[in-house]
Parts: sequence; structure tokens; C-alpha cells
Amino acid sequence: MTDPFTVLIMAAGQGTRMRSDVPKVLHRICGKPMVEWVIDAARDAGASRIVCVVRPGDGVAEGLPEGVEIAEQHDGEGTGAAVLAARDSVDPGPFMVLSGDHPLVTAAQITALLAEHREAHAGATLLTTELQDPAGYGRIVRDDQGEFERIVETKDTRSVPPDELAIREINLGTYVFEAPALFEGLERVTNQKGERFLTGAFPVLKADGAQIVTCKTEDFDIAHGVNDRAGLMEAEELAQRRLLEEHARAGVTFLHPGTTRVEAGVTIGIDTVIGPGVSLLGDTAVGRGATIGPHTTARDSRIGDEASVVHSFLVEVEVQDRAKIGPFAYLRPGTVVRHDAKVGTFVEVKNSDVGEGAKVPHLSYIGDADVGEGSNLGASTITANYDGRRKHRTKLGKSVKTGIHTSLVAPVDVGDRAYTGAGSTITDDVPEGALGVARSKQKNIEGYSDRVEEESQ
Repeated sequence: MTDPFTVLIMAAGQGTRMRSDVPKVLHRICGKPMVEWVIDAARDAGASRIVCVVRPGDGVAEGLPEGVEIAEQHDGEGTGAAVLAARDSVDPGPFMVLSGDHPLVTAAQITALLAEHREAHAGATLLTTELQDPAGYGRIVRDDQGEFERIVETKDTRSVPPDELAIREINLGTYVFEAPALFEGLERVTNQKGERFLTGAFPVLKADGAQIVTCKTEDFDIAHGVNDRAGLMEAEELAQRRLLEEHARAGVTFLHPGTTRVEAGVTIGIDTVIGPGVSLLGDTAVGRGATIGPHTTARDSRIGDEASVVHSFLVEVEVQDRAKIGPFAYLRPGTVVRHDAKVGTFVEVKNSDVGEGAKVPHLSYIGDADVGEGSNLGASTITANYDGRRKHRTKLGKSVKTGIHTSLVAPVDVGDRAYTGAGSTITDDVPEGALGVARSKQKNIEGYSDRVEEESQ
């Protein structure tokens, strides 16, 4: 069992380059705030405490999940000042520092970094990687024995020797330190242009005799920090690819992954096929062996085993096993489509229960209704559920069959095995097994077209 450890997440950056009223670390990546990606990685790695450094009143604290502690940074600028703000929130011993705007850190990287630190009995441990193009990142300079010597910042390359610029190993800004040694060292770091940088603590710690080691990772997605909307798009693309690969390895087929969006909270069962243009959003769960898409969006919905949802839009609904939806169906909140039922082409369903094996094949609006099992609603069946002041409910029993262009004016009950005539406007209950017909008697006006032609001359 891993010894308890604390993770400190720096989340107090102003994020002015995002050009947004939303704090930078609360911008969403695959449906989840970027700082929450970091929090989840820390939790998955077994962190016993997670502390976020925030600015008072910036709105970050209110956007954090339960169980995350807060340390407020009231003054100072830079990463060193942010860490110092959490001085009273960190227990003695090893603790990890992560950045809230580096959302692609993984639990495996956190675990490996902590293990390296403990095994080496280090005073500080850095996570590093090698990039083909390390421009702009701090380079790791090593001594003749290959040990960590220092970090060279390269944002301004004019004063950096060519041999150091050629180094490909970079600092990822992810560390393990020992408290209180780090905080004491940070107090002695000189401010640079009004900022106190965390990396300034390394020469101080080294001068005090602390051993500084590195842990190299081959997964360099963690190097992707988000500073603006362009960086947010890139992080979204990387995180989305990671999510799709996880689902694919778990048994899901994606026919056109480049056009597919699956957010972080979504679950998908094995042998499900996701077609092109599909978006599975929020708290959506898809069962086993389902077919979703092409061009389907489902938000906060439940889709059962072997269900089919094609060219449709679903919001806060439940589609049970083997149900068939679409194409071009719109299912709105509160809808349940039960086992083996069908909601077909150009059908809108709102706050309704479509019973087991029932069919609403095409061109209908079903709102605030209960459709009994085995019923079949003809084309253009409409439930008129609103009287201008209140919504009313329509109830259709088992094995009901409505004729095309039937309007059911709620509140109204249609009994089991009842029928309605085509073109009927049903305002009264229809008893079990009866035929409800409510339409004007047809009247033919002989010679009407001749009269129209005469009048138009």
C-alpha cells in the first residue's frame, strides 16, 4: 500500500490569454474542466489529500469537485509564490506539485515520479521528457556523470549557449519536494521581474545538500500546457484521442474517430459500433452491442444493449434494450423508450413513456403521454398536451392503433386494443376495444372547379 501523500495543484494563474470571463483552469476539455483532469489523475494515483492554490474571488474554488482543499494566494506572482501560499496546507514529508493547466498528466506518471523520489531518498524529483522540438521549454542540463545539474530556461534564447539549446530533455513542471525544506528554500529565492519562480528553488536545495533526481516519461502529452484557446483545442484533440483509444481497447468500434466526440463521463459497452458524426456527451451510458449513428447526439442519456440510434438527437432520456430510434428523431427530457419499441423518422417525443414493443414510426409529436406496450401510432399522430395554461397527459393503453393524422387532445384516455379513425380529433376517452372517430362528414361540391374558372376570367 502506498504511503499517504499530498498533491498541490497550482490553479491561481490569471489566464488573460484565454480572453474569457471563465477562469482558465475551468475551461472544459472533453466535457470536464481541465483542472479536474489533474485532480482525477492525482486521485487515481492514490493521493490522500489534494490542495488547489487559487486566487480569492476568481471563481475557481466554486468550480472544484468535492473533497479538494483550497489554499488562497493573496499576494505574490509566479509559481514559487503560488506554492508558498499553500505552506500551511502541506504536511511534513514528500508532496507533489502539479499544474492545473497541464490536463494530460496521468496517474501512471504521478506514481512513477513518486516512486523514483522515494527510492532515491531525494530532496526533489522532476518529471522530464524528450521532445523533437523543445523550443520554449526549460532544458535539463546534466553533469559529467549524467546527474541533474540545473534547468536552463529558453524562452529568450539570446543568452543560451548553442550546446544547451541543442538539449532535447525538458522540464515538465511536475515535481516532488520535501516539506518544509522546499518552503524554507523558496524564501531565499530572489524575485525576477516581480515573480518568484519554483525552479529557483533547485539551486538553493542543491546548495543545502539535497539530492535532486529526474524521472523520465515517454508520454510527452503532459508537456502540453494550455495558455490560450488554440492550446485548448490541441489539448481537446489529444484528450479525445486518448479517450477513444481507451474505449476501443475495451471493445468499442469507432468507424470514423476523427468525426466522433465522446466526453470524459461517458461509458460504452463492448461490441457497440459508433458511426461517423456521433457526439456522446455528459453523463451518457451506452450498453453492449448497440449501434449509434451516423450523426447522432446523446446528452445525459441511457441507451440499452443492442439498441439502434441513427441520425437522432437525445437529451436526458432512457432508451432500453433493442429499441430503435430514428432516423431524424428528437427525444427530449423525461422520455423513456422501452424494450423493443420504435421511435422512427421525424418523430419528436417529450416527457413520455413509449411502452415495450410500441411503435411511433414517423411524422408524429408525442408529448406528456403514456403509450402502452404493443401500440402502433399512425403517421402524424399528435398529442395536444397544452391548453394555454397547463400541460395535460394522454394515456394510450396496450395494443392501441391510431389512424394517420389523429390528434389526441389531452387529457384523454384511449383504452386497450382501441382504434382511432384517420383524421380524427379525439377529445373524449375511447373505451377498450372501441373505434374512436371524430371528424366532419365529407361533402362534395359538384362543379366547383368550373365555377372557380368562370370567376377568374
